Amino acid sequence: MRIDVVTIFPEMFPAILGSSILKRAIASQKVIVKVHDLRHWSPDKKHFKVDDRPYGGGPGMVMRPEPFFDAVKAITRSRRSKSSSSQSRVRVILMTPQGEKFTQKTARRLAQEEQVVLLCGHYGGVDERVRETLVDEEISVGDYVLTGGELPALVIVDAVARLIPGVLGDETSKDDESFSKSLLEYPHYTRPREFRGMKVPELLLSGDARAIAAWRQTSAWERTRRRRPDLVKAYLGGSNGKQSRKNRVD
Repeated sequence: MRIDVVTIFPEMFPAILGSSILKRAIASQKVIVKVHDLRHWSPDKKHFKVDDRPYGGGPGMVMRPEPFFDAVKAITRSRRSKSSSSQSRVRVILMTPQGEKFTQKTARRLAQEEQVVLLCGHYGGVDERVRETLVDEEISVGDYVLTGGELPALVIVDAVARLIPGVLGDETSKDDESFSKSLLEYPHYTRPREFRGMKVPELLLSGDARAIAAWRQTSAWERTRRRRPDLVKAYLGGSNGKQSRKNRVD
């Protein structure tokens, strides 16, 4: 899979992309991440501006459409020239607080794509023509406003990359994570066995795999019920509203 990020602040990305699981994923070419400076496609070849005053007045500046359109054209053309298939799929996504909220389900869907292009907005927003005709979808990482789309883009890169086969050392580790089955993850314990009077549950020391699995399932259920009751309905009902708690356990 390939992820292209278009931004006016490419210097924000090396530290995250060069660390931890993302670093290993990129080094092993399980996922290819390319960061592009939007100013490269600025129509202003003297100052490399990519924004301008909004028509109709108002505060702030608006990012011009031409750099985004030219950037996506160049990125996809380059990709297709190297691909054996002229029909290689490219999904263009705009980072914006007005977009659909990013979830684990979204991450799993994007992980199936051949190539994703993430457009990072900034300033007062992006020219509406970018939204209307260039992007396939708009994504938000939450109901709040950030300075730009760079941090949301990094969130998406991280969440998607770890779902690519071979990226995680243990492929089963993501099966029980929060949201993987509409539940929050169960509690975890490690050494020491007792810390400041707090003990590890005896069951986890029993070696009884079946009992431990049942405890973890129950703990995940109770934690979700207390902290995220909005997820309980999805867990119980599934997609058709007929699945029970018992037969959803897998």
